[in-house]
Amino acid sequence: MKRMLLPFLILAAVAAPLRAQEFPPPQIRVVVPFTAGGGTDVIMRLVAQHMAESLKTTVIIDNRVGAGGVIGSKHVADQAPDGRTFLAVASAFGVRAAIDRTVPYEVGKDLVGVGQMARSPSFMVVSTQHGFKSLQDLIAHAKKQPQGIHYSSAGVGSTAHLHAAATAHLAGIKAEHVPQRGTPEAVNDAMAGRVLYAFAPGPNAIPLARAGKLQILVTTSPAGANFFPGVPSLAQAGVAGYEGDDWFGVFAPAGTPMAIRERFAAEMQKALALPAVKERLATLGAEPAFMGSAQFEAFAKDYVTMARKLGEAVGIKPQ
Repeated sequence: MKRMLLPFLILAAVAAPLRAQEFPPPQIRVVVPFTAGGGTDVIMRLVAQHMAESLKTTVIIDNRVGAGGVIGSKHVADQAPDGRTFLAVASAFGVRAAIDRTVPYEVGKDLVGVGQMARSPSFMVVSTQHGFKSLQDLIAHAKKQPQGIHYSSAGVGSTAHLHAAATAHLAGIKAEHVPQRGTPEAVNDAMAGRVLYAFAPGPNAIPLARAGKLQILVTTSPAGANFFPGVPSLAQAGVAGYEGDDWFGVFAPAGTPMAIRERFAAEMQKALALPAVKERLATLGAEPAFMGSAQFEAFAKDYVTMARKLGEAVGIKPQ
């Protein structure tokens, strides 16, 4: 009996990966480890809609929130590398990995690159109640507060945390971080005046600013004025030494075949080239910025190294 079973077991072991590599499967699940309504969620849903139509399959967005994106990211790292599960993240994914040495996954080892989708300048948002006319008004106000001020972000190790800490450091502001569970919640804190400011990517800042619900003072990138005319960069507003865009991309569990990753990336690129998608991204303050699988993975690794050095320089110590 054992001799008869052995060839079958070997055949099954060889055949299983081949079946797993059939792509697309009947259903693709993309985990977003951040809250619904955040920049990553909005952009991924937009792209996924068109990918589903092109692939003739179902693409489900699964928001698994917690620990600054760690819970959802670890969940994907633990999944089978069969092309059924992917991870959509923003640059906060890289910042978190940079400052938290306990993060239980690593780019290239546990999660592999699929592709970059888009990028967006980040914007400093404040309550309209303050009546600030410029970043210098905010700085002057902050320096008059003997106990310092508070800023909010999407959590410890988020890109918004890095933007906000760098701004306070370069402006000479005494500031304390109030982490939130996601970007929408951090923006609400600033909008309601519970904290002095927050940083958010275009999809979370520009629609509210256009509706008059909050004020945008500066952007982390000179390109920000392309999406919200008249808004200066940090350097143009008198706080030089820091700039950078938020980015949005997709990873897969380690071991996912390159053929699957490249097919998924090609479908993303196809969706990003659609005029309707470009137009929608522009209204959100973002733009397509496609990067293929291998290039994106290398970029993400370099970004983690850069963020660690920058975080230490502005007072965010590795945990």
